[in-house]
Amino acid sequence: MAELLSVSDVAVSLGRGRARRQILHGVDLTVGRGEIVGLIGETGSGKTTLARTVMGLNPVDRGAIHVEDTPVTSLRGTALTAFRRSCAVQYVFQDPLQSLDPDATVGASVAEGLRARGAADVAARVASALELVGLPAALADRLPGEISGGQRQRVAIARAMVLDPRLLVCDEPVSALDASNRIQILELLVALRRDRGLGLLFISHDLGSVAGITDRIAVLYRGRIVESGATAQVLNAPSHPYTRLLIGSAPTIDGAGMGRGERAELRAQLVQS
Repeated sequence: MAELLSVSDVAVSLGRGRARRQILHGVDLTVGRGEIVGLIGETGSGKTTLARTVMGLNPVDRGAIHVEDTPVTSLRGTALTAFRRSCAVQYVFQDPLQSLDPDATVGASVAEGLRARGAADVAARVASALELVGLPAALADRLPGEISGGQRQRVAIARAMVLDPRLLVCDEPVSALDASNRIQILELLVALRRDRGLGLLFISHDLGSVAGITDRIAVLYRGRIVESGATAQVLNAPSHPYTRLLIGSAPTIDGAGMGRGERAELRAQLVQS
């Protein structure tokens, strides 16, 4: 499988002065063409920091990130701007109600990137992108507040897909949705991978969603990848105490019956690690 995203020994610090602290510690991660890789970890583990770094939005202390042959971490100035405008990587946010302009129509939001690039046939491409994600073209005239949460997330995905990306970075894309819409969005992402050959970095703390669509999983704990491998392997035979604790605490994964004593023992191992 051809490598689409390569993250190698990446360390990132954020903040200024005495408030500056290291968030990521030597992270290694890859995503192949047509592959869905899950990045899981609790809030504060560094998942979003890693996502923003892949997008070229955070400088690195060390390490390298490549999107195909582009050395993202080495780009500066106009070269970095050109990479962002190439739209090779697109970001799908957690809450579309916040990521979509409430005063802009659905069509205007989907068309924003196209207009910035001076693209032709904007209306036709917007209609095609909406159809791709299962929405009628007539929805283009509605405002985000006038449609459902599931429809809004489809609009956010259409806004990304209209620019023909090769990699989607999905940051908790279903956590703000109810169960029915969550399943539908996950099915949509799988279909886009299948039909468009997309690579997806799927970031979540929800093991149920990750288990359902990913080929591989990387577990991020305190800014470090502590375990990675094929999804079934990691979920069925986790080797790190943190991974075992996550699985044991998840109601949708086998092992949810883990007792209080076992959870306490795993937490003690984490403190020592």
